Amino acid sequence: MNARLLEFNDIADEVRHFVFEADAENFTFLPGQFVSFSEPVDGKKVTRAYSIASPPQGNLFELCLNRVKEGKLSPKLFDMGIGDSIEMQGPLGYFVLRNPVSDTVFVATGTGIAPFRSMLKAHLQHDSEHQFTLIFGVRYDRNIMYKEEFELMAAQHPNFHFWPTLSRPEDGWQGRSGHVQSHLNEVIGERRDMDIYICGLKLMVDDVRSRLKELGFDRKRIIYEKYD
Repeated sequence: MNARLLEFNDIADEVRHFVFEADAENFTFLPGQFVSFSEPVDGKKVTRAYSIASPPQGNLFELCLNRVKEGKLSPKLFDMGIGDSIEMQGPLGYFVLRNPVSDTVFVATGTGIAPFRSMLKAHLQHDSEHQFTLIFGVRYDRNIMYKEEFELMAAQHPNFHFWPTLSRPEDGWQGRSGHVQSHLNEVIGERRDMDIYICGLKLMVDDVRSRLKELGFDRKRIIYEKYD
């Protein structure tokens, strides 16, 4: 199938939010899944996977992508105009909320926020029982994607807690600082009965997994997806 670009806007340094429409009769997905885009580059077909950043909404879906200057496909996506189309496969993937749902901690850095935005937007509206905490790490305040959205979610849903943390905080920042790993103990405490979902670059994901295992977490409660 193909995906047609309907709109886009830049939401952080070198990060863009895209809205696409799939030209399929029945386009359905589970929050947390991804699609794959394919495009000829230098005579070869290049395929890349991108997590969906929105809840199910008919044939529409949203992506949160960063421009990789040396990348094969992302520069071409950033060059797309409204109405342009690209070949697509999917949705695919198993990085979705477990059933039954438990109290949950989401750990994300950068565009690893995408699947968690999808999950939270879809799930919070009908779950007031379980606690959800999102630890979101970026370098600077201006790079906190969807900041106002998550703050509004936290205001509307007392069981959702938004913890942005900056690795390079600037003067005036009043929130958490440091890497996401440094805030695990604060959110987990003595509990080992929570599900922990991790999404981002390999080094962060591997470090968080290692720390959780050292804390005595069952590996089945650690669900992760790496972006490199």
